Amino acid sequence: MASLKTLYDPNTDLGDALHTNFDVDYVIDYRFATTPKPQAEAQFVKLIQALNDVGLTTEVRNGDNCAVLVFVKVASDRHLEAEVYKSRVQDWLYGVRTAAPEKEMQKALTDEPVTEAERLRLAYLLITKPKNEGGAGITPKTGEWKGVESIFALHDHTFNKRWIKELTSKYLLNSKDLVEIRDRFGEKIAFYFAFLQSYFLFLIFPAGFGFCAWILLGQFSALYAIINALWGIIFIEYWKKQETDLAVQWGVRGVSKIQHKRPEFRHENTVNDPITGEEIKVYSPVKRLARQLLQVPFAIAAASVLGSLIAGCFAIEIFISEVYDGPFKGYLTFLPTVILTTVMPTLSALLTGFARKLTDLENYETQDSHEAAMVQKIFVLNFITSYLPIFLTAFVYVPFAQVIVPHLDVFQLAVKPFAENEKQMTAPKIGFQINPDRLKKQIIYFTVTAQIVNFALEVVVPYVKRSVFRKVKEVQADRAAKKGGSAASPTADDHPEESAFLVRVRNEAELGAYDGTSDFREMIVQFGYLSLFSVVWPLTGVSFFINNWIELRGDALKIALETQRPVPWRADSIGPWLDSLAFLSWLGSLTSSALVYLFSGDGLGPDGTPWNIKAWGLLLTMFFSEHIYLGVKIAVRTILSKIDSPGLQKERAERFIVRKQFIRESIGEEAAGKAAAGGIAAGEKISRNTLEEEARPLKVHGTAEQKFWQRQPSQAETIAVGKQYIAKAAPNETKETKKEL
Repeated sequence: MASLKTLYDPNTDLGDALHTNFDVDYVIDYRFATTPKPQAEAQFVKLIQALNDVGLTTEVRNGDNCAVLVFVKVASDRHLEAEVYKSRVQDWLYGVRTAAPEKEMQKALTDEPVTEAERLRLAYLLITKPKNEGGAGITPKTGEWKGVESIFALHDHTFNKRWIKELTSKYLLNSKDLVEIRDRFGEKIAFYFAFLQSYFLFLIFPAGFGFCAWILLGQFSALYAIINALWGIIFIEYWKKQETDLAVQWGVRGVSKIQHKRPEFRHENTVNDPITGEEIKVYSPVKRLARQLLQVPFAIAAASVLGSLIAGCFAIEIFISEVYDGPFKGYLTFLPTVILTTVMPTLSALLTGFARKLTDLENYETQDSHEAAMVQKIFVLNFITSYLPIFLTAFVYVPFAQVIVPHLDVFQLAVKPFAENEKQMTAPKIGFQINPDRLKKQIIYFTVTAQIVNFALEVVVPYVKRSVFRKVKEVQADRAAKKGGSAASPTADDHPEESAFLVRVRNEAELGAYDGTSDFREMIVQFGYLSLFSVVWPLTGVSFFINNWIELRGDALKIALETQRPVPWRADSIGPWLDSLAFLSWLGSLTSSALVYLFSGDGLGPDGTPWNIKAWGLLLTMFFSEHIYLGVKIAVRTILSKIDSPGLQKERAERFIVRKQFIRESIGEEAAGKAAAGGIAAGEKISRNTLEEEARPLKVHGTAEQKFWQRQPSQAETIAVGKQYIAKAAPNETKETKKEL
């Protein structure tokens, strides 16, 4: 994959390969390392035929590690235009568009040109949609297509270079930048960058006010808590309005109504819709509800497992740092951190895998509902791992230290090999003093140190890891070549004009898929720290303000360099993450008021003496705080609803034009769907000869892109070349059988 150097330095080994994609829409990475040669060949033939049958033309080249790369593009402009027009008509029928497309297809496409994101999205749907919906039905790693490792579009490195340069040379994104991201990567990713930009701008206030509060008001200020809660309400309500506005401006408001079916969905029976007469696949809602209820024991189990680990390490850390007074104390205080960093990732991975299986078991019909269910489970896991340590310090350690600490002698085993006598490991029965700075230090760690570590793990470590892996791979290949036992190089059959390009494609095939969920999760967790605990350390907003300026550019680098190019999916909001924001903001009204009540005055809290806490006062404070929060939320929402916006103005203007046009025109005109006459209907069998006449001129000269798509001018040649690659790279069945014997 291209590095930062290759993007900026034109004099690289890849030459012009970074500046052309040879008109490729998608690359299918077909692997057969564990598949017998006859089966691999048969599946490859089936793959090529399925693609050709839906109007996609193909070229095949050799890949790395028992793989072939199938290059795919829409065979003709006429086919692409018909797919685009049908998609826009569908948007109008579902209410996504306020006005129907022009009845003349060519005029409609001229007035509203096809964006790259739209073209790639529709091409991907042609590859992956079920056959009964007009697609090839190819779903990576599932069912009969387990040999398809991935389907990915190639990066546009010319755009990536300019994009990264612009991002690193400006402070803020403007609306033009967001539109450009949408046109390249789709609305779903554009919404993430729009959210991150809005969040960054809104952080200016808590950063500035937090700095002033840190100097003038100190910790646990009631005034800071009130204003911070008000800021959270305004931000969330503003974003709700902003995402609606962006959805209208980008023409995707209500696009979530157009659901993409999950190929993994398993229906119980088929019924006819009583209204439309359509055949509908259904799954018992009672069974799904029963399986959804399994989330309750899952949440309890996850809280128990993760909570026990965190609480245990928390208790060990308190014992070592505040009770133990023997040798190596400075080193032993890192023991809980070592335990957490080694055990926590494994536990989290196991629980996340279990959550994924549970979500699959719930058997959702659409991709959006499946994703929303998974996000809920991920949020629960991250809530526990991110916030539980601070809750333990604020609401267990500080109020109940005098009661709990004397019983921590059970952890003597952790330090007994190093202690010189029993006294060094015995907690004082009376006179124990809590550490008043513990809570603040925890907040600083999670809001500063952890942010830096996460950025390194997210951006720096994957790049270093992949570079080292590639170097090791080169060394192993060189050693094998010297010993004479190496397999044929995948570049041996590359045409000189394509060699550098194919090296880049093979590198991109090794990259992982972009996971937007992890980016959203990081921002939501961060917002939680600000809402729940920033009253402890008012400089939290300053830390996040600095971090998010870097984060936005780091995420752009990750998309451009560290992952395969994401499929440009559409969206009309940030999805279920908005509910998570609202929940954390509401919970912040409770925790902030509780912290102010417990720690107001000297800032030391109840000094480990719970009998000094007036329970009725604490509960009353939280009760009033919550109800004031809810009242202010309604007021802010009402005020913002009265404010007009460019998106809503555009929507009203479009509806006005539609009404005006409807009055002028006769109602009985020909249906707009017939404007695509002569196009290619969904599911229509497309003649290979017809496509070749349009997309494959008989001449064998022209541009490099034309030559690339003329090397295998027929389906038979594509299949023959692919079989040759498979025959060369496929495992030898005879040798394997002898080894087994």
